[in-house]
Amino acid sequence: MSSVPRPPTPPRREVSPLELFYDLVFVFAVSQLSHHLLEHLTARGAAETVVLLAAVFGTWTFTSYEATLLDVDRAVTRWMIVVVMGLGLFMNAEIPNAFGDHAPAFVVPLLLIQFLAVAVTAAAARTETQREHFRRTLVWISFSAPLWIVGAAVAPGPRLGWWAAAALVDVTGTWLAHPLPGRTLSSREFAFDADHMLERLRLLFIILLGETVLTAGRAMADAPVDAPSVLATAGVFVALVCLWAAYFGGGEDVVRTVLATTPDPVRALRLGVNSVYPVLAALVALAVGSELAIAHPTGHGSTELALLLFGGPALYLVTTAWYFRTTAGGAWAERLAGAAVLVVVGVAAVRLPPLASVALLDVVLLTTAAVLVRAHRGLTRSLRRVPPA
Repeated sequence: MSSVPRPPTPPRREVSPLELFYDLVFVFAVSQLSHHLLEHLTARGAAETVVLLAAVFGTWTFTSYEATLLDVDRAVTRWMIVVVMGLGLFMNAEIPNAFGDHAPAFVVPLLLIQFLAVAVTAAAARTETQREHFRRTLVWISFSAPLWIVGAAVAPGPRLGWWAAAALVDVTGTWLAHPLPGRTLSSREFAFDADHMLERLRLLFIILLGETVLTAGRAMADAPVDAPSVLATAGVFVALVCLWAAYFGGGEDVVRTVLATTPDPVRALRLGVNSVYPVLAALVALAVGSELAIAHPTGHGSTELALLLFGGPALYLVTTAWYFRTTAGGAWAERLAGAAVLVVVGVAAVRLPPLASVALLDVVLLTTAAVLVRAHRGLTRSLRRVPPA
């Protein structure tokens, strides 16, 4: 019999309409992040986008964890989600201007979301272990908040350094589960509805892919209706379907089997949440690269385009390889091989027209997705016979 504590409320895999409504705010956020990177296609612009991404997705992480722990049917949870959603709308609207003159308009909603969501959970969670965890989270946020505030007060030049330090504190806290000296908490002691949170992640991934489809559609609407633009759009769509298949082509069965058989499902799920940060960065990069390729399919290649078109999917495969390696122990070498091929082809694609680059991207991703579908089936059968340690 498993020693994992049962959730304090009956498990519910289904995601509520309010949670889906909340997630739609992040469709807007991904669009804003992509727009910021497209308008600042430099090393600094990429760094700014990464910092903003860490801040924005951190708010999704906090609120989603809290909603799962508190039970969305409780009035306190519903009010928290609605308030955070409103604040998130204001925060995401200021993403393009966060490193300009509207820094406070971005930071104030960000900090209000962090402190509100965590404080509510620290007070209203159903078990002392949960309340203790979120009290520790408040301590971590208290260390990053001054960095966000100082960054908003200084000039745009040094702001990146202050905010990068703040984002590093927030992400490190999330990745390490907010430890404090002398106060440890084993995830095996943490009662949590892992199936529900997995469903949140599953639907978020679909939403993120959907936003990339919308980006391709907008680029197509602005491009001339000619054969190169149509082919480039079709190629981008094929690439997105391949990324979808790289997980939903049996990978979801692997993850569910891991959660059902591992003695520590909370750890497996926490690693999944951690992996979404680079996955989101990968999809933003691919969205921007796709927009550039569709706008100028027969133009000249460039290092920036190759990094976006091939580096984004490569980052996605490397990240998911790490996750599958640490949780399931399989279907990771195939991902690393696909990422390595993308890197090699990406170097060669610097001198190719964008349309040719998209075609090469499709060839690599189609092959990788086909290999992974088969690998997932074998891994699922293996896990059901011998659960991971």
